[in-house]
Amino acid sequence: MPSRDVRRCPGHLCAKMREPRRPPDVPAGEASSRVTWSSQMDFIMSCVGFAVGLGNVWRFPYLCYKNGGGVFLIPYLLVALFGGIPIFFLEISLGQFMKAGGINAWNIVPLFKGLGCASMVIVFFCNSYYILVLAWSCFYLAHSFSSPLPWASCNNTWNTAACYEGGANASAEVCPPTAPAQSSIIQFWERRVLRLSSGIGDVGDIGWELCICLIATWMLVYFCIWKGVKTSGKIVYMTATFPYFILVALLVRGLTLNGAVQGIIYYLKPDWGKLGEAQVWIDAGTQIFFSYAIGLGALTALGSYNQFHNDCYKDALILSLVNSATSLFAGLVVFSILG
Repeated sequence: MPSRDVRRCPGHLCAKMREPRRPPDVPAGEASSRVTWSSQMDFIMSCVGFAVGLGNVWRFPYLCYKNGGGVFLIPYLLVALFGGIPIFFLEISLGQFMKAGGINAWNIVPLFKGLGCASMVIVFFCNSYYILVLAWSCFYLAHSFSSPLPWASCNNTWNTAACYEGGANASAEVCPPTAPAQSSIIQFWERRVLRLSSGIGDVGDIGWELCICLIATWMLVYFCIWKGVKTSGKIVYMTATFPYFILVALLVRGLTLNGAVQGIIYYLKPDWGKLGEAQVWIDAGTQIFFSYAIGLGALTALGSYNQFHNDCYKDALILSLVNSATSLFAGLVVFSILG
C-alpha cells in the first residue's frame, strides 16, 4: 500500500487550491482586474495623507491642554495599543482581502452591509465640513501675503468702534464703554471671513471671495483623484510630506520664543489627578478614532488597491506609529508657542 506521505493531488487541482480566494458576490476575473498601487510606498503615503490631518495637529494638542498635559498620553497610548491599531489593521486587511471599497467589502457578511452605507454617510458629512476648513485656510493664505496683515489693525472697513489691536491679552481701549470689546483678530474672523449675520432670520449675502476659495478647493480635490490611484498615489508624496516641513519650521520658530521650555514642560509633565476622571479616557478614545480615521471605510478602500499577498500587518503598524508620532510632534510645536 502506498504510504500517506506520497499521496498527492493532481497538478491542476493543486494549482486551483493555491489561487487567492475571490471575495463573495464578485464575478470571476473582476477582483484580479482591480487597479493596484504602483508601489507599496504609494499606499503608505496615501494613508498618511488621509489619516494625518487636523486631528493630529489641531485637536490632539487641545486635548492635552484640556486634560492635564502629559497625563493624557497614558490613556491615549493605551487606547491606541488595544483599540486603534487592531481596528486599523482590520480595515486595511478587509479591503485587501475583499478587493472592494467601504460598502462592498461588507459583503463578506451581508448582514453587516448597512455598516458600509452608514460609514459613507459619515464620510459625506465629514468631507462637507472639512473642505470648508480648507477653504478658510486658502482665504487666510491669500491674505497673509498682504502687508500690513488685515487682522493686525482696526483701520479696516469691517472693524467697529469696539475693536482694539492685538490678541486676547492686549489692552482694550474702546470708544463706547458699553460695547463689548473685540480684538482685531476676532473681528477679522467674524466680520470679514464668516460675515456673521444678526441671527437665523437674517440670511445675509454670499461671501464671494470665500465661495471662490471653496470652489477652488473642490476643483483641486477633484483633479487629485480623477485619474485614480495611479496619479493620486504620486500626488500624496507632496500633500503628505508638506505638513511635516511646516511643523518643523514652526517648531524651530517656537523654540526661539521666550517661555518655550515652560510650555514643553507643561506638555510633558503629567497631572496624575486627571487619570481618575472619566472624561480624560473618553477624550483619548475619541481622539484615536478621529485621528486614525477608522470606522469611515476609507482605509478599507485604500487597502483594496493592495496586492492580495501584501504584508498589511506591517503596514498597519508603520502607519499607526507615524500617526501617533505626528500627534506627539505637533504637541511639541503647539506647546512651545503656548509657553
